[in-house]
Amino acid sequence: MTEEQNSNTEFGSQDSRDSHRHELSYPSQNWSLEMLLRRLKALDDRRDDKFASVLGAIGEFGTFQWRLVALTFIPSILSTFFLLSHHFLLTAQRPYCNTSWILQVGPNLTEDEQLNLTVPRAPNGSFLTCLMYIPVPWDLDSIVHFGLNYTETCKHGWIYPFAHTRSLTNEFDLVCGNEPHEENGQTVFLSGILTGSLLFGFLSDKLGRYPIILLSLLGILIFGFGTAFVNSFYQYLFFRFFVAQASVGYAICSVSLVMEWLVGEHRAQAIILQHCFFTIGVILLTGFAYKINHWRLLFLLGGVPMFPLICNIWVLQESPRWLMVKGKVEEAKKVLCYAAEVNKKTIPLNLLNELQLPGKKAKASILDFYTNQHLFKVVLAMGCVWFTVSYVSLTLSLKMKDFGLDIYFIQVVPCITAVPARLCCILLLEYFGRKWSLNLTLSLVTFTCLSLLFVPEELKSTTILMLVLGEFSMAGTVSIFFIYTAELLPTILRSTGLGMVSIAWTAGAISSLAIFKQTKTQLPIFFCCLCCILALCFSSLVPETGNQPLRDSIEYCSRDSLEHKDKSKDSSKVLMAEESMCDVAADSVLTKNTMFNAMTLKSETDSFLNMALEVPNRESPVQLPEDHPS
Repeated sequence: MTEEQNSNTEFGSQDSRDSHRHELSYPSQNWSLEMLLRRLKALDDRRDDKFASVLGAIGEFGTFQWRLVALTFIPSILSTFFLLSHHFLLTAQRPYCNTSWILQVGPNLTEDEQLNLTVPRAPNGSFLTCLMYIPVPWDLDSIVHFGLNYTETCKHGWIYPFAHTRSLTNEFDLVCGNEPHEENGQTVFLSGILTGSLLFGFLSDKLGRYPIILLSLLGILIFGFGTAFVNSFYQYLFFRFFVAQASVGYAICSVSLVMEWLVGEHRAQAIILQHCFFTIGVILLTGFAYKINHWRLLFLLGGVPMFPLICNIWVLQESPRWLMVKGKVEEAKKVLCYAAEVNKKTIPLNLLNELQLPGKKAKASILDFYTNQHLFKVVLAMGCVWFTVSYVSLTLSLKMKDFGLDIYFIQVVPCITAVPARLCCILLLEYFGRKWSLNLTLSLVTFTCLSLLFVPEELKSTTILMLVLGEFSMAGTVSIFFIYTAELLPTILRSTGLGMVSIAWTAGAISSLAIFKQTKTQLPIFFCCLCCILALCFSSLVPETGNQPLRDSIEYCSRDSLEHKDKSKDSSKVLMAEESMCDVAADSVLTKNTMFNAMTLKSETDSFLNMALEVPNRESPVQLPEDHPS
């Protein structure tokens, strides 16, 4: 019976061991457990981040942070007046050659009579825009009786009798062979974006965020406000080049500064709201362009508010993360104490003393984007995404214009849909993280472009609806892209990396203009689909950054890349460790059962032994009385 009980106990322990092992072999399949472990790891990472602790002590989003973020909103609104006003300044016109010479012989002629006598007509009866009759030394009666026969090109400029507004086209005579100046304007603008992104991104990492923001705001003020006083189209191009540089420089530096001052989801919310205010600026610009009759007033309206903005620039403070990376510990502590004073908080002395200069000063250069595996992967992947964003956005805009839609409709309707799109990204980033949110918006763009390939052009309303949906999804992609890229890059090279990625934006815009003007088929939309698929593939190369501290040095990136490289090896080790833990747990249970059985058996054996010892004592000879007969 004892053997049977032991065998049952052994069998039961073996079953429990197998079932226990089956339950604990694959804990990684439990999604809720993974989410819990991920959140716990994020909390540990955040607790290890000294800056996150200090920023939490001064208030994660107090008065200081509100002023910082609000001050970045205003230039975002005003920059639209200098970046996008070009669309409203080059309007289609019906010009005619200036033939005021005939007024010397007929000063009382009406405008229609002057055109009828001096401008030739097309076969359909309309006046030609680029030809005029050669002037003759006749009197008015002779000209009316015999008429003029010989024509030439316009020698004394053009007149615009049907123009209701003063634009670049009718002020600088960008007609009759001078239209290529419009393409020159786009080329100059893209050149300014290209050089400005590289120059200001490099200077921001070398000199700091605050001085470069001040420099970019001064550039917007001088060259943006000064555009209202140019005397020629070439001067306009000169000012437009530098205002494009200053605007993209401000965008890069402001994103870096806001990201480094805020923690957690406040970073994403601030960048998204900044983009929403940029969209509001586009709507305001469109409304003013529709109402204002002179193009110079647009630049005056955008430039005048820059003066009080420059006067309040002292509200901004340098990034403490950048100061620490550059070894300026005391300056970083002063800036943090100032922020705590504004928020009416007190930083514990032990937290402030933890901000110490690392033993080895961080060094980095632009060559690290080639030598460092993590940085190279980030720039390559996000550059592909930014190329796709630029190419698809401009192609969809050109497609709308190709349908003959009004320029005001093209600018306003996508902007109205962009605001809710960007606000929805706040929820996406909170629940799905950066990587999956970017993939989701890119997938929506891909679906829209594929739909445009199969929608017949005869269904004009359906096509316009799909184009607006594409603009909706592109707005969300842009906001997520900026947040994701800034978090992937280290502090020491954050602005430089954003500037390098912006090169891809210029390349995408140039490619879109070149391809769309060469063909009128569905080929540009097909390339949109192809670019979106490539962007989805490349975006899978970079890791998730949600709920993680910002990187400060490239050494951390190198260590992170090595960990990512050994990810599969580590996962196998984890599985082996989990299985061994299960074996140990089961063996411990078996050992306890065996010990219990052994103790039970020992107790039983001792009892039998005592009984055996008592029997001989009972069988020993008993002393008989003396009188008993033997």
